[in-house]
Amino acid sequence: MTTVAPPTGAAQVPFRLDIAGLNLSLGGRQVLSDVALNVTERRVGIVGRNGSGKSTLARLMAGLIAPDAGRVQINGIDVLKDRRGALRAVGILFQNPDHQIIFPTVEEELSFGLRQLGQSKRAARDGARTMLARFDRLDWAERAVATLSQGQRHLVCLMAVLAMEPSVIVLDEPFSGLDIPTTRALHHHLAGITPALIHITHDPAAIAGYDRVIWIDEGSVRADGPPGSVLGTFTTEMTRIAEEGASCLL
Repeated sequence: MTTVAPPTGAAQVPFRLDIAGLNLSLGGRQVLSDVALNVTERRVGIVGRNGSGKSTLARLMAGLIAPDAGRVQINGIDVLKDRRGALRAVGILFQNPDHQIIFPTVEEELSFGLRQLGQSKRAARDGARTMLARFDRLDWAERAVATLSQGQRHLVCLMAVLAMEPSVIVLDEPFSGLDIPTTRALHHHLAGITPALIHITHDPAAIAGYDRVIWIDEGSVRADGPPGSVLGTFTTEMTRIAEEGASCLL
């Protein structure tokens, strides 16, 4: 795969995320507690252990689920109440592309979001093909998604989101389970896009060069700041927990 740069002369898309008083319980368990964040940085990482609430936060940021209390706004748009506005404001890439892809061919998948934005069938088709051409994948237009590798399906999801021109893309551990060459290729693609990125991961190395890192622990913000500071503390804590767990097995 080749690295894809933003279109010539492309300006950064305005971005501001405001989260206030976010609370959510699922199955009788408090998943998020009074989360409040204001984000304008272009590259933000969110780390935490499995079950810490970070993937739930991703879905709340995309307006896919409703909180018990609180709100999420992107560029002043309430992502839960204004679904059309949310489609323009935020896109999300899941860990498993098969949880996201719903159409049999690549062109249909890329066209779907554009149709949701109100474009005509022809305009959506043209938009899909323009995006495929940008990634040098125009030959994929009529290809069955089922014939693509997992990494290629991730790329289809990325192209589908980019075609909708969101202000921010939320990455919910999209590289989990991919081999190293595929992961590096997708990182190169993401490095060349204009929307802001919020990257949710358990891997500190994936976000070491970001502008800001937020550590979610047991549903709350435990640390928030420069990557060097937050990731250093996070890694130390994860190492301590791992060592304590190993000693219990001896």
